Amino acid sequence: MRPAQVPRTRGRPEERRRGAARPGSLLDRATNGSPGRVGRGATSIAAVTLLRNVLVACVALEHLGFLVLEMFLFKSPAGRRIFRTTPEFAAEAAPLAANQGLYNGFLAAGLVWSLVAPEPLAAPLRLFFLACVLVAAVFGAATVSRRILLIQGLPAALALVLTLAA
Repeated sequence: MRPAQVPRTRGRPEERRRGAARPGSLLDRATNGSPGRVGRGATSIAAVTLLRNVLVACVALEHLGFLVLEMFLFKSPAGRRIFRTTPEFAAEAAPLAANQGLYNGFLAAGLVWSLVAPEPLAAPLRLFFLACVLVAAVFGAATVSRRILLIQGLPAALALVLTLAA
């Protein structure tokens, strides 16, 4: 005996319930499952989407923090302690750090954009900006410190995996 199935509300607009999600939309995929993905229920898709968005928001906040540190606090005692620099080096490198901070701000803006953009546009934005963060983390780990890969790269990599999985 087959269990009763709830009919999907796909089809022409006049056939859909009033207030129903458009076919293929994020809400439709969350409530009806993604076409072609057998065995994944609405709960697991919604959980992956939520976790992905939380991770993307964390990566964006992290890069806003880098912006503040590099543009405004680089020469301060806290900035020198975080970046492990001397006062002399911090004074010399401050313009370069400010420029780097601005680029981190662009990454944060792109990640926030990917969270507020409509879904057809949001996924490629997320992929692009998370990939940029991951490349920057790998380069930073190779040229500056391995801990950059953990601090900057790991959250971006997890968000990237969830973006591809959702």
